[in-house]
Amino acid sequence: QLQASGGGLVQAGGSLRLSCAASGRSFSSYGMGWFRQAPGKEREFVATISWNGGRTYYADSVKGRLTISRDNPENTVYLQMNSLKPEDTAVYFCAAKLSTGIWTLKDQYDYWGQGTLVTVSS
Repeated sequence: QLQASGGGLVQAGGSLRLSCAASGRSFSSYGMGWFRQAPGKEREFVATISWNGGRTYYADSVKGRLTISRDNPENTVYLQMNSLKPEDTAVYFCAAKLSTGIWTLKDQYDYWGQGTLVTVSS
């Protein structure tokens, strides 16, 4: 099970850090990802990280502003969000795939968290 948290209301240019806590003993066996879904839009890929953090990959729209990381002993993956823009407003979801690699398609993931809302005001 995945539990996302850390969303909230922030002004444009501000920062937030999202967390996703995983239950279970095999967290390091999973590649992890963050996706987001804005109102009226499809869920889209944001970032992904490999089992040990050695590989990461980002959507072009967030490169240089958002950073994915993980702490395997704490069973947690993070999304540090800097220089936020109004177009970053969405519900953010974390996802897990039983694989050591990185994955960018939502249909590739096995488990999903419940989502946390990020609202960026202009």
